[in-house]
Formats: sequence, structure tokens, C-alpha cells
Amino acid sequence: MTERKKLRLGMPTLIELASFEENAALCAELGLDFVELNMNLPIFQPGRMDTEKLRKIADRYGVGVTVHLDENLDVCEFNPYVAEAYRRTAVESIGLAKELGAPLLNMHLSKGVYFTLPDQKVFLYDTYSGEYMESMRRFVSVCGEAAGDVQILIENTSGFTGFHREALEMLLESPVFGLTFDVGHNHGCGDRDEAFIRAHKAKLRHMHLHDALGKRDHLALGSGELDLEGYLDLACETDSSVVVEVKTVTGLRQSMEWIKEINIQQMG
Repeated sequence: MTERKKLRLGMPTLIELASFEENAALCAELGLDFVELNMNLPIFQPGRMDTEKLRKIADRYGVGVTVHLDENLDVCEFNPYVAEAYRRTAVESIGLAKELGAPLLNMHLSKGVYFTLPDQKVFLYDTYSGEYMESMRRFVSVCGEAAGDVQILIENTSGFTGFHREALEMLLESPVFGLTFDVGHNHGCGDRDEAFIRAHKAKLRHMHLHDALGKRDHLALGSGELDLEGYLDLACETDSSVVVEVKTVTGLRQSMEWIKEINIQQMG
């Protein structure tokens, strides 16, 4: 069996585990390299996150961290007060990432509000694309001033829209921004995002890896129908870190057994 280049593998924050320390302990036990902190959780909110304590715990277990921004974050909200709050959240999160030694922030692009007509959905960000793109340019400027060595990576979710692709072309011109490829999300929307990701693979830095079967995703590796080894080859080619984004302890253990079987080497 061909031996792959070493990969940096991590795990998501698991809702079954009550604290960061429990997540870090499992990460170390499984031989993984990092935990992706989920900023939807109360303990990881700006103003509540004790970065010094978290870093000491991470050092004790010999693991690193990456950061997943709040999934509700939408810097293009038409309400200027809401948009400013989200921009401030992003900037403060960059500061937290620096304190934690986290190399990246992962984020989603919101589709915003849409009007449902008899024969179609009309997305307001599409109709008011000028305002949408102006908000994106402001976001790039604000993040460019704050980011330093931290990268902000855009994750595909339920299929990039036309206005998403336009925004991404602009975002990816900045060295601050890159891509996260979520292979299960891609499968769930009929592989709509894979061509875009591969066309921009020079900007691919991170991957969320989980198996999928039909519309069911976040399955343990090896229990679905995805070409996971092909995606791992892409991660090797692009030197992307990989979150084994399986959401239960049992599923994560099962996934690590699959990884051992296919002879994946880890950075350690």
C-alpha cells in the first residue's frame, strides 16, 4: 500500500464532552494533532474565553487548536449595527487565535434572507449585489489590518451561490483568505462545490473530512460512499490540515481505526 505524505489531523469540539480539557485529552489519546474550537459554544465566546488557560491545557496534552467562527456570522447584513457586531466578532476572534497560537479561522458564507416567490427563491444578496460586495470589501480590509499570520478560510456548506462565487474571487485575491473543503457538505449538495474548490486549490488550506451516504453526512470514516482516500490525496497535495469532522466519540474512534488501516501518517 502506498504511504502518503504526513498529514496534520484534528478533531472538532464534541458536544458529548463538557470541557476543552476533555476534548484535548481525547485528541491526545487518539494521536490527533489539534482540536477545532467551535465558537458557537458559550465557553468559546469573545470575552469569556480564557486563552491563557486553554493554551496551558493544550500544551499539557501536546495538542494545537484551530478556530471555527460562529456559523451565524454574517458580515454583509444590511442592518449596519448587526454587520458591525459581526465584523467586531471576527476581529476579536483573530486576536484570540493569535493568543492561542491557532493558525486559522474557519468560517461560512451566509446566504442571507430570501423571498419565496411562486416559482423561485430570490436572495437579497443577489438582488442587492452591489451592497453585498461593498460589505465584503470592507470585511477584507478590516481583516487584512488585523490578521497578521492568521488565515481566514471559507468553508463550503450547502452549495456556493453565484454571489458567493463572486465574493470568493475577490476574497481569495487577499493573502489573508483561503479555502476549507468540506467533502460531506459538497456531497450533500450534489458535488456542486468541488469544481470551484479544485479550480482554486492553490488557496486550499484546510479540509473537513467525514463520510456521507445520500443526504446523511458527518458519518464515521469508511461507513459511507465517499472517495475519502482521493480527498486525503488532495489534502496531501495542497498541504491542507484535516479535521476528522465526526461528531461523536464513538464515531471518531471508529474513524481513527479506518485511518490506521489505510496507512495515513500524521505530523505528530
